[in-house]
Amino acid sequence: MSVKLVVFDIAGTTVKDNNNVSEAFQSALQKYKVNVEIEKINPLMGYEKKLAIGEILRAHSQLDEFEITSALIDLIYTEFVQLMISYYQDEKDISALPDVEQTLWELQKRGIKVGINTGFPHIIAETIIKRLRWREKGLIDYLIGSDQVEFGRPHPLMIQHIMKELNITDPNEVVKVGDTEVDIREGQEANCKYVIGVTTGTFSRSELKKYNPTHIIDNISEILPILTNEHTATEAL
Repeated sequence: MSVKLVVFDIAGTTVKDNNNVSEAFQSALQKYKVNVEIEKINPLMGYEKKLAIGEILRAHSQLDEFEITSALIDLIYTEFVQLMISYYQDEKDISALPDVEQTLWELQKRGIKVGINTGFPHIIAETIIKRLRWREKGLIDYLIGSDQVEFGRPHPLMIQHIMKELNITDPNEVVKVGDTEVDIREGQEANCKYVIGVTTGTFSRSELKKYNPTHIIDNISEILPILTNEHTATEAL
């Protein structure tokens, strides 16, 4: 059965991220007297951001459990969102990763729908897409943020929402592409035909391989021969 939809992550998968998201997380935490190393933040970057904040506070702060309140998480989250909106609005060097726009365009030419989903709330995702002008360029068909569904990754609700909006009913016609463990788990939970890890973001090839994606690639354009030739997972890995 041919692929009708490819769902991509944003930061680290389609948009360049030089630890900018993790650094914003770190700054938001520091405002509330929580100091956490970047290396401990990076593994949680694909998650819905309030969930990620709670996990970081419980695992890596010296706060007692009773001090980790929803109010504190909300304050840190609000600070993070403002930092990220400012970054994506004002930073000069906001760009797609190599070959991303050409790959999205090629998918469109093949009649394959392109969805974008993310652990970001919709307001940040929308800021990025507007900055890159991907709608005006005709590169994407649907965008969704983690705050637009009841549960973010690794739950499959964002992928399922995109499928419903684009009238696609069979997950065997869907591919998920992302740079983190939680991207892979999301695609697996959604029963996507292919779940493709890309090494352009937070996780290395060896780190991605632990989570059993069907394929691992080093450049986003490598999805095109996968879709053309129907490579097996064994060949790809």
